[in-house]
Amino acid sequence: MARTLAEERIPARMPTAVYDRLVEAAQVVGATLNQFLVQAALEKANAILEEERTIKLSAASAEAVFALMENPPEPNEYLKNAMLRREETLCRK
Repeated sequence: MARTLAEERIPARMPTAVYDRLVEAAQVVGATLNQFLVQAALEKANAILEEERTIKLSAASAEAVFALMENPPEPNEYLKNAMLRREETLCRK
């Protein structure tokens, strides 16, 4: 039988002091411990994924990228060959 998302569980063992602290924080925000843990974990996961997916450039590097986008250089032989290989590989009939 297929399980729904609500049935997924993540067991966690922790020291009593940590558990008590988490319960206290959950009560302060009016959430159950489960709701608090899921929300906190989701916030942390989103922050980590956003950090990993973001490319950070200095102002000078950003300007260089924008300049290349506005005025791209002519394709060199390596790029031309790569495009031909791509065409041959992906566009076969």
